[in-house]
Amino acid sequence: MTTESFPKTIKAIGFNQNGDIDVIEELKDIPFPSANDDDVILKVEYAGANFIDTYQRAGVYPSAKFPVILGAEASGTIVKLPTSAKALDGLDLKVGDKVATLMSGCFAEYIAVPAWKVCLLLNTINHFISAMLKALAVYVMVNVKVAKLPANVDTRTGAAVIAQGLTALTFSRESYAIKRGDVVLIYGAAGGVGSLLTGIALHFGATVIAAVSTEAKAEFVRSLGAQHVLITSTQNVIDEVLKITNGEGVHAVFDGIGKDTFEDNFKLIRRKGTIVCVGTASGVPPPLNILRLGEKNITILRPSVFRYLTTPEETKHFQDELFSLLNQGAFKVQIHQEYSFTAEGVQQSQKDIISRHAMGKLLINVVGL
Repeated sequence: MTTESFPKTIKAIGFNQNGDIDVIEELKDIPFPSANDDDVILKVEYAGANFIDTYQRAGVYPSAKFPVILGAEASGTIVKLPTSAKALDGLDLKVGDKVATLMSGCFAEYIAVPAWKVCLLLNTINHFISAMLKALAVYVMVNVKVAKLPANVDTRTGAAVIAQGLTALTFSRESYAIKRGDVVLIYGAAGGVGSLLTGIALHFGATVIAAVSTEAKAEFVRSLGAQHVLITSTQNVIDEVLKITNGEGVHAVFDGIGKDTFEDNFKLIRRKGTIVCVGTASGVPPPLNILRLGEKNITILRPSVFRYLTTPEETKHFQDELFSLLNQGAFKVQIHQEYSFTAEGVQQSQKDIISRHAMGKLLINVVGL
């Protein structure tokens, strides 16, 4: 595709003001991305829908200006390289390469990403550039990198695993290093991050207690291999966990629910255990009295995946391991649904995210269903 053939304006989905789901709209007259000398232009094929989109739309994470294009991860094809030769120095990139990216504004037909943020996922690549932090009031968003996908990973899979896969992997390596013989409790085990955490924990040799809200989700996580499955709407999670662990409690809790389950975690964690607050689907837990940690000498974290990917070495390590685990079949990539690249499609994706009925990854099909 030549520069002359690029459209003057592109389609994008976002909002012009914060509010409820109905503020999401197709944004009009969005100019084709203005490319700096060091920018790569991507034609987006798939974009991931995530809880963070609902926070941004609602104003939990304030926006500096409007309109805001939604979406924090995408995959697609490079259609234009930087005009600066220096920007590509040492980077094995060409037009037509399939890539995935973590950055804001991905619900668009085309996006521009600086080439100096590029990080390749192939084991033979030796050039890696650090991530850049972008602060927006109380919200910090990190434009991590464009990742060149291995030949056996298509863009649909790339969009499905790049954000949630790196989250699950870094949390299970860094927040709490899961090892053979551990017993771990995973709340929201049927969700995007939860299902990947379940597969990775099993691969690492842990016994997984998967907590879900419905029988349909229970069947799904059983298919992933979870040894114990609890349905939170009908079972007492504390009693069941203590029964399974002979009263000791679990080595680690990965809690994506938040406020509704926070207090229970202190009752079912074992001495010297770790509570990893993965997300806040039910709301933010109340402030914690730090003296409570001494009751069992426990560790508690609210980690950010981006803080685990701040150096070139860290990023290379985890991206390589993620795709290695994928190739080994350590986890299943479960697509809950593909949504149309329309205001209605994105609205429905947020409704499904908020309802917590989804099982697996939600994708926006930008190139068309």
